[in-house]
Amino acid sequence: MASTSASIAPPLGKYLASTDKKTRDNAVKKLAAFLSNPGRPRMSSLEMDKLWKGIFYCFWMSDKPLVQQSLASELANILLDTDNNDTSFEFLEGFWSIIVREWDGIDRLRMDKYYILIRRFVNASFRLLMRSDWNAGLCKVYNDGLTVKGGPLCPDDNRVPSSLKYHVADVYLQELDKVLAWDSGAGDEPPPPAPLDTLIAPFLILLARTPSNHTFERVMSAVLEPLIQSLTHTGSDEPPSKKRRRFLGDEIPFVLGNSHVSTSLMTDRSSLRQSLLKQVFSIASEQETRDSNRRKLYKFWKINLDDDDDDGDDDDGARRKLDSN
Repeated sequence: MASTSASIAPPLGKYLASTDKKTRDNAVKKLAAFLSNPGRPRMSSLEMDKLWKGIFYCFWMSDKPLVQQSLASELANILLDTDNNDTSFEFLEGFWSIIVREWDGIDRLRMDKYYILIRRFVNASFRLLMRSDWNAGLCKVYNDGLTVKGGPLCPDDNRVPSSLKYHVADVYLQELDKVLAWDSGAGDEPPPPAPLDTLIAPFLILLARTPSNHTFERVMSAVLEPLIQSLTHTGSDEPPSKKRRRFLGDEIPFVLGNSHVSTSLMTDRSSLRQSLLKQVFSIASEQETRDSNRRKLYKFWKINLDDDDDDGDDDDGARRKLDSN
């Protein structure tokens, strides 16, 4: 059975990289059918690399904005075309591997369409996790794929371009907000609340361990700072209708209104904020955290502490620990 995968994947990769658009389009359709086949044997890393090299250049040769956007969505949705989560994560791992490897070779004129492709895959990844009701085991697999050697958020792999980390950070909360969107005015049922502490964990690992000051500052400004600042807002916890979203600018109302922490079902902003700040303190305290990053994370935590009577004992204990370091 192992030869079945080897005999199909390389020719399919060649068709995907064809200069003929019709050939490429047919190959993409066959790709979805091939990967969603429940009887398909697992592909080796080498076979998946060959397949993704073909997919990468298939996307490379898409030269019209509407074609690019349609193809980006079609490729990302392959993650959801199968009920086999192993297959979905196998395909996602191949995506991040080729993106990390080829990123520095993407020219300026083509970069925008690869930005779109990354957005679509981040979005589809969230939808994949939400389909499982944010299963803790699958969320861990997803996070590990982001932070492992060769992953786009790996803090200590020099092969991962900094600009790729920046873009993932820039779009992450925006795409999560889209996935969690629902129209309260129309009576729609909200999707299952997202475990916010789990989903931002890869960025906290990156903040704790990156040797780059630029990466630290970019991730802080794109993810952690706006998230904590938004949770500080004392307005209604209920997300607005889709009709009102256009007035909210870069805010993330559905993330704020439909999230919780993995250890609690509480979704109010104050509880989320306190839990995330404790998470910041916790990772700052870890042995693997770089000393310079530890100091900056402690400073961020201390500045953003609330004088909440319910959490006073925990905060006092954390302050004593901080003062002793």
